[in-house]
Amino acid sequence: MSTSRKRLATIAATAVVAALALTGCSSSNDALTKQYGNGTTQNYISGDGAVTEVAAADRTDPISFDVTSMTGERLSSKALRGKVVVVNFWYASCPPCRAEAKYLDKVEAKYSSDQVQFIGVNVRDEQGTAEAFERTFGTDYPTVLDASTGAMQLAMSGQVAPNAVPATIVLDKEGRVAARVLGAVDGPGILDTLVGDELSGKAKAS
Repeated sequence: MSTSRKRLATIAATAVVAALALTGCSSSNDALTKQYGNGTTQNYISGDGAVTEVAAADRTDPISFDVTSMTGERLSSKALRGKVVVVNFWYASCPPCRAEAKYLDKVEAKYSSDQVQFIGVNVRDEQGTAEAFERTFGTDYPTVLDASTGAMQLAMSGQVAPNAVPATIVLDKEGRVAARVLGAVDGPGILDTLVGDELSGKAKAS
């Protein structure tokens, strides 16, 4: 890849990372930043938990990615074909990300022996901060540190961008976008249903 093309790719990735940070867990001043640090949600700006489902007949090309988790595990869309993949975008100081963690963990544990792979995508933190979050909330599935490259965010942006943090995207067994929860998952029920429907083939046809 030429130097100019590399520069353009880096700029594009940086733009996506910045957009996600601003449209999701974002603050307008230092006071709000302090509130986030204290775990409050006053004046909090995020997605509203709206669920977007894509009918099977309307799904387009599979999402393509090849990344490495912060523990060194390689995660590629090609290797995960045949599994339902749940991708959750988060970062540690985001209050709704902390609030939804237990629900994500519960659904992941339910389907851990099935053909389901959960992937966390941290859009802001360094590894130490991300690891501390996972220890606190008992997260067992792999996390990709995406702050510097935006690789996972770019992989999704062509079809159904995360647009806010937190956001959770479900990919079907063919690697196509099946659903998105924009904002915090506020209970295990919705995500459980989305995953279960993809596993059983009950996802809506049209």
